[in-house]
Amino acid sequence: MTDLHVDARLSDLEQRIDRWLAEFAADNPMIAALDRGTSDDTSFGQRTLRYETYVLPAPPEHGPEVMELLLRRNDQLTGVHFSIGLEDAIYLRGEIPDSAVTADELDRILGTLYTTVEANFQALVRLAFASRFDD
Repeated sequence: MTDLHVDARLSDLEQRIDRWLAEFAADNPMIAALDRGTSDDTSFGQRTLRYETYVLPAPPEHGPEVMELLLRRNDQLTGVHFSIGLEDAIYLRGEIPDSAVTADELDRILGTLYTTVEANFQALVRLAFASRFDD
């Protein structure tokens, strides 16, 4: 009745991701190490793979303006969204169905995370830490 992660399905998904990670690291001299997290850190939903990257600590300045900027940027994004973590840090997150996990899709996800952070980081830092940039 359901296709929740059963052991064989979960194992297959983990193997697809591990193969992609190994190939990515082998082809990229900038990768020094890979960390899968602990067994308590799951990124699998019932039928999804969730992904995230840390963007910025909690903004010490202009918090409401930073949050407004993030919400406005979210409206322009596809496949990812900015969110606030428990410690009020800013993350970029998304998820896909586990059936869509392929090497090409993992490449797309990584590219989306990278380009989105690169496109927004400077504006976020300048706003969240404005006093450090005063001339």
